[in-house]
Amino acid sequence: MTILTISGSPSRHSRSSALLGHLAHALAAAGHPVQHVGLKDIPAEDLIGAHVHSAGARALRLKLEAAHALVIATPVYKASIGGGLKALLDLLPEDALAGKVVLPVATGGSLTHLLALEYAFKPVLAALGARTILGGVFATDKDLAVLADGEVAISRAILDRLETAVQELRAHLDVLNPHVRASRATLRAV
Repeated sequence: MTILTISGSPSRHSRSSALLGHLAHALAAAGHPVQHVGLKDIPAEDLIGAHVHSAGARALRLKLEAAHALVIATPVYKASIGGGLKALLDLLPEDALAGKVVLPVATGGSLTHLLALEYAFKPVLAALGARTILGGVFATDKDLAVLADGEVAISRAILDRLETAVQELRAHLDVLNPHVRASRATLRAV
């Protein structure tokens, strides 16, 4: 089942992008096809002008329609999701996330931004029709260190949360896929 990752950071080397990349790698290693959309994949004028009929917006909607699940990452600014991500989500119709499993991921400067996941991020996802919104992962700047080569070191605690999130997402996808359920039932019966 296809998973779409969406990066709400304007930087491909941000902490939230690093978490998203880690999750995408883990899901791909588990056999899930993963596609990606980032802010830089949509022309800035489409985002700023909310050009819902643009080629970039259509491409985003097509990728979204093909996906069974989404992993959406954002930095938290001023106790809310990034404006770029909000502009990207504004290109979608109201029911765009209906029937999708959504895993929200956020990074912030401190734990004071933790509630942005519950009070800013998840309501926007629900407004787009998402009904299966997983618990999510939040990490602070102390949980992630940008190394000299541009790579990001992730703390053990966050790695554990990411692993749990991958397992939870895969469990929800298994429920959506009757072929996986049937093959696992056959394996248990043997």
